[in-house]
Amino acid sequence: MSRGLGGSVFDGLKFRKVSSPIHNLDPRMKFVYVIAVFVAAILFSAIIPLAILFVMALPFVLLARVQKQWLRSLRGAAFLALFIFVINVGGSYFTHGFTLLAADWENAAAMTMRFVVLVESFSVFFLTTSPDHLGLALEQSHVPYEFSFAFTTAVRFVPVLAEEAQTIMDAQKARGLELEKGNFMKRIRNYVPVLIPLIVSAIRRSLELAEAMESRAWGATKKRTNLYELKLRKGDYALLAIIIVILALTVYAFLYVHVPTVRSFFGYA
Repeated sequence: MSRGLGGSVFDGLKFRKVSSPIHNLDPRMKFVYVIAVFVAAILFSAIIPLAILFVMALPFVLLARVQKQWLRSLRGAAFLALFIFVINVGGSYFTHGFTLLAADWENAAAMTMRFVVLVESFSVFFLTTSPDHLGLALEQSHVPYEFSFAFTTAVRFVPVLAEEAQTIMDAQKARGLELEKGNFMKRIRNYVPVLIPLIVSAIRRSLELAEAMESRAWGATKKRTNLYELKLRKGDYALLAIIIVILALTVYAFLYVHVPTVRSFFGYA
């Protein structure tokens, strides 16, 4: 786990406070948009519509001004994307009589693009949605407060633990620990001096959080009130219209449109 991989993956879950039209959108509408993209990505198995879904998120990234963090999250997910591609190519190779066709390569690329689209959409959501607003949205959606609190707390602490893991790794490397040398099993064993202090730190943080919750009488009242209340604005209704268009076009294309493949443009069957 290097700085580029670990830090980049969790950078996509860390809220960045910026005044932008995307940040000001209601979290519920943004989550519905993510679900719409998720549904569209699952329905299509061709690379062209998946590439269109990928490009569709770029205006949101530019308007939110989170390009650097978004690129880091994609770069951090590159290892998993490569793993998905290799697994799909390898599976096709062994199941098709040790041969690879153009369709096999394109199918592997499409599965990889599907994963990238999902990472991209969730990254934009978490980068532009504060944990406070996310928790408030869950409460107003009638999700039990205990579940919403647990979810938002996890969202807050995942990037913190990732940064702490990187700090521990840097400290152990300064003491002579070589994480990148040896075979696969040796590298796994090398991470034991990193995992143990990280687990101890996580337990200590959980105890401190429990004490803080208890000192504030968490759970003493069943009916909680909030200072702020989320309300839909013009931008939210515009996003809702975009979501409806995306879903309508997705269903229509899935049922009635023959989606061309990339290999068909080059004369392959």
